[in-house]
Amino acid sequence: MKTLITSTTENSEGLFDKRFGRAAWFCVLDEETGETSFLKNENAEGQSGAGTKTAEKVVELGVEKVISGDFGPKAKKLLEKFGVQMVIINEDLKVIDLINRIKG
Repeated sequence: MKTLITSTTENSEGLFDKRFGRAAWFCVLDEETGETSFLKNENAEGQSGAGTKTAEKVVELGVEKVISGDFGPKAKKLLEKFGVQMVIINEDLKVIDLINRIKG
């Protein structure tokens, strides 16, 4: 399963970003292999529709679960349509902290 974690930076020591559509980076964790990759969010600086465009990117990446602090209504609806699980976390954490929680 692929899990996407919103991030403020391009490495796992960076802080978790509580914004979904406007997150600066995405950490994609392959839960089977434990490998992570980071992708810049091309929609973070857009004028409008960042949440919807980001949700489309999530689906395109084949992600099954997204961890973020909040999801706008349009993004939430689109993610639900494609069966993507949304996990909301409101703690101030590093990305590595979330990765470690997932790995158990």
